[in-house]
Order: sequence, then C-alpha cells, then structure tokens
Amino acid sequence: MGLQAKAFLWRLSLAFFAVGIAGCTIDQSHAGDGELACVTLTGGLVGCAIQSHVVSEPSPFSPPFAEGAQEIGDGSAQALAQVPEHGSISSHIGSGEGGSYAAEDSRRPVHVAAVEEKSSESIPDRESFYDPFAAQVEEEPYDPWESFNTKIFAFNRKADQYVLKPLATGYEAVMPDPLEKGISNAFHNLGVLPRLINNLLQAKYQGAGLETGRFLINSTLGIAGLFDVAKTMFGVETPDVEDTGQTFAVYGADPGPYLVLPLLPPLTARDAVGSLGDLALDPANYLLPFSAIVGERGGDVVNDRSLNLELFQGVEDTTLDLYSAVRDAYLQKRAKAIRE
Repeated sequence: MGLQAKAFLWRLSLAFFAVGIAGCTIDQSHAGDGELACVTLTGGLVGCAIQSHVVSEPSPFSPPFAEGAQEIGDGSAQALAQVPEHGSISSHIGSGEGGSYAAEDSRRPVHVAAVEEKSSESIPDRESFYDPFAAQVEEEPYDPWESFNTKIFAFNRKADQYVLKPLATGYEAVMPDPLEKGISNAFHNLGVLPRLINNLLQAKYQGAGLETGRFLINSTLGIAGLFDVAKTMFGVETPDVEDTGQTFAVYGADPGPYLVLPLLPPLTARDAVGSLGDLALDPANYLLPFSAIVGERGGDVVNDRSLNLELFQGVEDTTLDLYSAVRDAYLQKRAKAIRE
C-alpha cells in the first residue's frame, strides 16, 4: 500500500476518533420531508446521549412533524422525536464509551447508510390523539321500546293534565304548605324498612345507622314523622334513598331498556323489578287492607304533586321534547345514585 494511501487512512481514523471523543452537534432544521440518514462511526465507541429541543425560529423547510433521533438498544438510532408544526429540532449527540454511533444529517460528506422511512403505521394520526372532551360525551340512552314508551308517556300526561294536576291544585288550595311538608315527612318516615334493608345489602352501614336513628327520633319526638326533628335539632341529615333497583345494580345487574308504564314514574327494566322488591320489603303491604294501601299511595302522589306544581309547569313550558328530557334526566339521576 502506498504511503499516500496509508497517510489518508491514518488521517481518516484520527478524524473519526476525534469526532467520537468530542461529540458533534447536528442541525437538521433544513432537512427535507421524510429525509433521514444515519452516520455510522466505527471507532470502537458506543452509546450516544441525545437531547432534542425546539428552536423558536420557524423554518419553512421543516415538515409538520420534524423527526429527531433517539438511542435504541445497542446505540443504533432511528427517527422518533416529534415537534409541533413549523418547528425545527436540533439533536445534540454526546459520546460514550465503546460501540457504534448514529446521527442524522443528509448533508454531511461522510459515509451515509440510508435508513428506511418510517411506515405510515408508525406516524401518529392527528385524529387518533386523545380528545379530553370525548370522555365527557354521554352514551345514547338505551330505549329500544321508544315507540311503546312514547304512547304510554302521552297517556300519563293526559292523566296528569285531567286528573292528577286538578286534584293537586285543589289539594294545595286547602292545605297549608307546612302541613303538606309534614305529610310528606310522615310518608317518608313510614318507608324506612325497604331503605334500611337495601343499605345493609349494599354494605352501606353508615346509611343504615342514619336511617335507624332518624326513624327512632322522628317517630317519637317528631310526632309519627310529621316533623323532621332528627335534622332540625340533631343535624342528622337524610341519607341517599336506597332501593332494590340500586341493590341489583351493586350486584352487577344491567339497567336494561328504559320503560314507561301507565300511572307509574319512569323506570328501567331493572328498576321495574326492583320496585316489586320494595313493595315486598314494606310491612305495611301485609298489615293494611288493600283499600288503605291504595289510599296511602294515592295520598302520597297527590301530596308530592302539589309540592311541585310550579316546578312541573316550568319544565313543561320550557321543554320542546318532554319525553326525551324526562328520560335523560331519570337515567342520569339513577346512574349518579348508583355511583354514589
């Protein structure tokens, strides 16, 4: 081998060694779209530390997602880093000990090994990024029986318009508001046993204790529950009302389709079965004659309707699609009650 060839190889080896020791800074702000090259240095040095930062001056040559380099495995580099649109990126590569180096710059006059462009599968799709608002979108109500439900809903509205609302209006005219509230308290106090049992079945022992304490206090000091003494004097708040439908949900039962039945409040298939369970847990249904049970339920409904005359009227006057509004409100309220 001639002296000139040996001298050239010696200088080239020294150059490679110097580059490996001192490190290098590569600016790819003018790299073309999708261009990528790796410079392999074989001076027995391994590893590289790569730090990428965004340069504040925009470059018209930089692609929407500029590509950087990152050490992977044994030190070989591949395009990985991404920066926002119209940004440029500088990769600072520092030397390590022993091994191979990789850097990217299609303009360096050294031996360049072409690297395959990243496949379309590895390039993030803007539409696949996480949308924080998507999680807030409520699921569509499960209402496969809508055609049946709307007919029954229309019937119930007519029954309310021509029967229940006039009764409630007359009832409110002759009954003072405090007495209406007292009757509502008494009906709530009488329904303690189903709530207590469902609290226990759901392992809500604090709620069960509150129900028991409130019943004892209001049944005695509150004169058969007419006055909520437990709340006003002792600060024992009314716990969340637990029913058999919620207990079914706690044990994994799905709500099933939305359901509207004649002269009954909104339901789901699960809550319809649960309401039968609530009736079975109420001892009054075994101790009182049927006429007394109907009178009790009817009185409770009329009293409750009289307390909400203005509220119901406001909803009817301001809601275009009353069926959907009632359905959605009921399903959301039930879902919240079950979560809590």
